[in-house]
Amino acid sequence: MKICQLCNLDFTLYHFLLPLMRGMGERGHEVVGVCSQGPFAEMVREEGFRVETVSIDRSTNIVKHARTVAELTALFAREKFDIVHVHNPVAALVGRIAAWRAGVPCIVYTAHGFYFHENMPLHKRGVFIALEWLAGRVTHVLFTQSEEDAETAKRLRLIAGRHIEAIGNGVDGRRFHAAGSRLDRARIRKEIGSAGERIVIMTVGRLVAEKGFPELIEAMARVDADLWVIGERLESDHAKGIEEALTLARSDEQLRERVHFLGYRDDIPDLLRAADIFVSASHREGLPRSIIEAMMCALPVVATNIRGSREEVVPGETGLLVEVKQPKELARALDKLAGDPAMRKKLGSAGRVRARDLYAEFKVIARQIKTLGL
Repeated sequence: MKICQLCNLDFTLYHFLLPLMRGMGERGHEVVGVCSQGPFAEMVREEGFRVETVSIDRSTNIVKHARTVAELTALFAREKFDIVHVHNPVAALVGRIAAWRAGVPCIVYTAHGFYFHENMPLHKRGVFIALEWLAGRVTHVLFTQSEEDAETAKRLRLIAGRHIEAIGNGVDGRRFHAAGSRLDRARIRKEIGSAGERIVIMTVGRLVAEKGFPELIEAMARVDADLWVIGERLESDHAKGIEEALTLARSDEQLRERVHFLGYRDDIPDLLRAADIFVSASHREGLPRSIIEAMMCALPVVATNIRGSREEVVPGETGLLVEVKQPKELARALDKLAGDPAMRKKLGSAGRVRARDLYAEFKVIARQIKTLGL
C-alpha cells in the first residue's frame, strides 16, 4: 500500500511519527511524509523516506487553510494514496478535507489529544467539538492516545466510521532506561551547573503558557531544588502569557541560579537519568510522551490532573497529581518529593514497571498496523 503520514511540523514527523513510518516500511509499504518545510524533514529523508513539504499554518486564518486544502488535494490526487493518516488538530482538519476531496479510500486520524478540553470555556469548546464532528463525517478510523479521549469520541460520535481505538503512546525502552552511570550523571550535572547532590527537577515541553510554565516558575520560588527546562519556542508558537514568567526566572537573583533553560536537546534520556524528579504542569495534553519517558527512566512524576496525564500517573504509586494552574499545590508536591528520597525511589521504580507494561513503543506501533490490516 501507499501511505501518507501528514502532520503540521517537520519536528513532529521526525520525533513522533518516524517509528511508525519505519514499522510500516518494514512491512513493504511505501510511506511518504507530508509536513511544513524545516530542518527535520531532511533528517527523515536521510532515513530513506520521501517527504513532501506543504505549508500548514497553525493559525485560525481561513484563507491560509483554503490554500493548504487546495495544495493537499492536488498532492493526494496526484499520489493516489491508499491511506492518508493525519495528525495534529490543524493538519488533521485540513488533511481530512483534502483527502476526502481527492477520493482517498481510507482516511485515518490519530488524535494526540483533542484540542477541546475540560478547562476550556464552554462556547470555545463547542466550536472545536463541532469542527471535529464535521471532519469526522469523512473519517474512517480514529485512533486516540488516551482511553479518556476514545470514550469522549464514542459518546460524541465524532467520526462516521465505527472504528475508534485507544492505542496509547509509545517510548523506546532501549533508549529510555534507568541504567545510567554515576560518572555520566555527575558530568551532566556539572556541565549544566547543578553539581553535587542538589535535587534536580526536569520538565520537557515547548515554551508556551499552556505547558504550565507560569505556574511552574512561580512554584520553583518555593522549592529548594534546581529546574532543568528542556525545550524552546517554535516559530509558530504564541508568546502570550509566558513572557512575564520567563523574565522572572531569568532576572530574579535566586531563580536565575536554579532555573536552567537548556533549549532543544537530543540527549533527553541522559538528562532524565541525571535528574531526580519529573514535572509536567501542562493545562492540556493527549497522552504526554514526556511523562512516559520519565517513567521509563524510573523518575517519580508530578503532573497536573488532566486528560492523559492522570491516565499515566497513579497518585501515590508512580507519582503525584495536582490541579491545573495551582502553583502553591504544585510547589507542595515538588517539595514533598524533593525531601523524601525513599518515596522518590519507590514511585520511580513503580512508574518504570507501569511504563514498560503499557507504553512500549513496539506495542503501540503493532496495534496501529494490525487495526489497519497492514
